[in-house]
Amino acid sequence: MTSQYKVVNQSVKKVDGLALACGKPVFTSDVNIPGMLCVKILTSSKAHARIKNIDVSKAEALEGVKCVLCYKNVPRVPRTTAGQGYPEPSPYDSFMFDNKVRFVGDRVAAVAALNEEIVDKALDLIEVEYEELEAVLDPKKAMDKNAPIIHDEEDCHVIIPIPYDPKKNMCATVSAIVGDTNKAIAESDYQFEVTTHAPKAQHCATEPHVSIAYLDDMERIVIKTSTQVPYHVRRIVANTLQVPIKKVRVIKPRVGGAFGSKQEMCFEDIVAMVAMRTGLPCKLEYTREEVFVSSRIRHEQYVTIKAGLNKDGTITAFDMYVLSNTGAYGSHGLTVMCNCGSKVLPLYPCNNLKFEGHAVYTNAPVAGAYRGYGATQSAFTMEIVIDQMAEKLGVDPLEFRKTHHIREGQGSEIFKALGEGKEGVEQTIKSCGLPECLRIGSEEIGWKDKWNKTKDNGPIKRGVGMAALMQGSSVPEIDMASASLKMNEDGSFNLLAGATDLGTGSDTVLAQIAAESLGISEEDIIVYSSDTDLTPFDVGAYASSTTYLSGMAVKNAAEEVKKQIVQVVSEMLNEKDAEYSFEEGYVKSSTGKKLTMSDVAMRALYQENQFQIGAIGSAISHSSPPPFSAHFVEVEVDTETGKVTVLKYVATVDCGTAINPKLAEGQTEGAVLNGISYAMTENYILNDAGKMLNPNFKYYKTLKTNDIKEIKAILIPTYEPTGPYGAKSVSEISINGAMPAISNAIYNATGVRLTDAPFTPDRVLAALKALK
Repeated sequence: MTSQYKVVNQSVKKVDGLALACGKPVFTSDVNIPGMLCVKILTSSKAHARIKNIDVSKAEALEGVKCVLCYKNVPRVPRTTAGQGYPEPSPYDSFMFDNKVRFVGDRVAAVAALNEEIVDKALDLIEVEYEELEAVLDPKKAMDKNAPIIHDEEDCHVIIPIPYDPKKNMCATVSAIVGDTNKAIAESDYQFEVTTHAPKAQHCATEPHVSIAYLDDMERIVIKTSTQVPYHVRRIVANTLQVPIKKVRVIKPRVGGAFGSKQEMCFEDIVAMVAMRTGLPCKLEYTREEVFVSSRIRHEQYVTIKAGLNKDGTITAFDMYVLSNTGAYGSHGLTVMCNCGSKVLPLYPCNNLKFEGHAVYTNAPVAGAYRGYGATQSAFTMEIVIDQMAEKLGVDPLEFRKTHHIREGQGSEIFKALGEGKEGVEQTIKSCGLPECLRIGSEEIGWKDKWNKTKDNGPIKRGVGMAALMQGSSVPEIDMASASLKMNEDGSFNLLAGATDLGTGSDTVLAQIAAESLGISEEDIIVYSSDTDLTPFDVGAYASSTTYLSGMAVKNAAEEVKKQIVQVVSEMLNEKDAEYSFEEGYVKSSTGKKLTMSDVAMRALYQENQFQIGAIGSAISHSSPPPFSAHFVEVEVDTETGKVTVLKYVATVDCGTAINPKLAEGQTEGAVLNGISYAMTENYILNDAGKMLNPNFKYYKTLKTNDIKEIKAILIPTYEPTGPYGAKSVSEISINGAMPAISNAIYNATGVRLTDAPFTPDRVLAALKALK
């Protein structure tokens, strides 16, 4: 398909590609400031305990120690660490330091010293007396009448009116009802009920969490940090330290991956406090073990779907219940749970829908944002139910999905009923490439020749499975982005974007959008992103919002700049009534005359009616157009060992106009591998005392590209009228397909239905034996 665009929809080189390939010192950990202190955190060895006393005097007396922090000497300010727009829909249930610890790995104290050796000695000198309390690790038992109360402090609270009852270990609850699901299911010809368990998981970004803080020459706190949400970090840090926001500056250098783990104020408050107390620069960097234990993980969830189906193929009802384990603190607890319904239930329209969920506190490590953000867990359940419906009717599950999925012009009551922290927004689908996704994906996997035609090679069985998916693009009527463009003498432009490139290539994508709008090359766009002093406000990189929302802000800024350029050109050519176009670095008049961008800039900056050509553009989304995707997988199951091998995985994706197709394909391939790894091998193991037993890559198994024989990403072009140049999101959706598609494929191969991930050989073998 030939693109109508010159820069957009082209696979141009990443703007930071050469620097990254050459190993330039662009990451936070590369920064080395003379005299920089080393900071480390003393963490709890108890899952649930009150600190009866803490003595830091010996640590403070150690030569080379500059600062020791604990609950006794810092402000007690309730906050949430979730990087969400204000007012946050997560409870204010955490503190810089508290006199109670709630999971193994919770903060107890922090030490800043001249070097790591001194810090380690000082940490050993801190004496902590605990009163150990009963812990609850099983989310199914968290709301029991006699369960220990994890948040019994009086000052934890919520700042927006959401159901919150810490005395029952309830972080959040949500309910939405359309029609009468109980009646509809009872009166249906067929009833279904499936419960799946999606486990805890770590994001495993290459770069660990790392932050640097120092005071500038105006005594302001400057934080350089690996984050997805610089503006949210600034707000939370300022509140925690009880200083004005104007006293805090947050800078995001290059980020070596995040996947949601850095949509959080992780420990920036600690380095900021050390810098403020000592006047010295400092750095805190987690070890890999600390990342596993003390950062953030995926919400473990039990998802149950009850459904009704009639013999004529009509889906009568879906009733979804979610039990979500938020861990020790409620970061993203409500919103992840809401997404379980809002990103999955609308895919198959029916008249009766119910969604109910409870996010509960446990003494497990803290859950937070993770790519897929709830849709990963609930798509697992839904796509198994859809396969069961097709089987009950005796039809091909591919054809069943083709018949029942949502289409352009349709909406869903769930869009309006379920938002993220408040009621949602009524939406109508304006672009949907799912029919083509299903057709092309099925052809690529060879569905017609393989489904229900299991290859039987003795103990080795082969089968195919599939899943259909939808996600969203930004959080409508909540999230806002902005960007500014400034013209230079040579006709180039500085693009200052609050959007946060996490390695996803968003700097490149935003440069392409600006260049397309201005009729120039992306090489003439100089991108600087994410500095709260210099770049305009942006909520950050989450909710699949950057291309869609931040991209529209860039386009809006460019449109305003174009008006200013036309004003100057019309004066230069004395053609105020002419029409102008922007092409290949020129501004062309309808009379045939043209000027270079440099001509325009020199006139505006140095000659008559001088002014700086530039503008700030903002955008807020009024809808959240879903990308759509169809996933197909072929697996091989060894029935003697239980080993499952993924032979080929196909992901077809409708992301509207792919601003940079290669980057979009890369995002899809990465998300697929992430999803396969979560489905097949990743197992976050806690012992009975709440301690993680495998906090390293030796025992926490993640898959690499050479572990999968073939992954094929295929982009299906559509045009989303509300997005910049027709674009929708692409980064999250493809992590959601692996669990259901592989489960369905294993069933197709062996007749065994797996609903508890990961699908490790022992679980597969146990299920096979149970089948006999």
